[in-house]
Amino acid sequence: MRRLVLLRHAKSDYPIGVADHDRPLAARGRREAALAGAWLDANVPSIDLALVSSATRTQQTWQIASAQLAAVPRWQSEARIYEASVGALLAVLADVDDAVGTVLLVGHNPGTENLALWLTGSSNGDALERLELKYPTSAIAILETDSSWGELDHTCAHLRSFVIPRG
Repeated sequence: MRRLVLLRHAKSDYPIGVADHDRPLAARGRREAALAGAWLDANVPSIDLALVSSATRTQQTWQIASAQLAAVPRWQSEARIYEASVGALLAVLADVDDAVGTVLLVGHNPGTENLALWLTGSSNGDALERLELKYPTSAIAILETDSSWGELDHTCAHLRSFVIPRG
C-alpha cells in the first residue's frame, strides 16, 4: 500500500509587480501552513518523501508545515509541479522509487485537485463530496493505492480523507 498526500499551498499574497511564481504567503497563509503541518504530524504516521513545487508560496508552505513535524522527511524542490497538469504530476510521481511508501506533494490548483479527482474517480463518500465542492488553500487529501508510483492510473486510488486545517 502506498500513500499519496496532496497539500495545496497555503493562502498567498498578491504583491504588485511580483510574478506569480514568486508570490509569498499572506499572513493568513503562514497561520494555515502551521495548522496543516500540525494536522499532518497528528494524522500521517510517516512521510518518506516530500516533493515541493519551486514556487515561493509552496516552498514557504513546506518550510512552515515541516517545522510542525516530529520527523522531517527527505524533501526536494520540484519545478515540474508548478502549473502542472495531471499528466505532468503523474510524471513527477513516476520518478519516485517504489521503496518510498508515503509521498507528500505540495502543489497548486487546479493540478492538485484534478490529480486527486482523477486518481480517485471511483471513490465515494463524504470526503470525496467535500473535495469535489472545492479544494481550497492548505487543503490536504490523503489517497491510498496498491499501484506503484510509475503505474498510477485513473481510479486506482482510494480517498482516505480530505481536510482543510483552519484555526
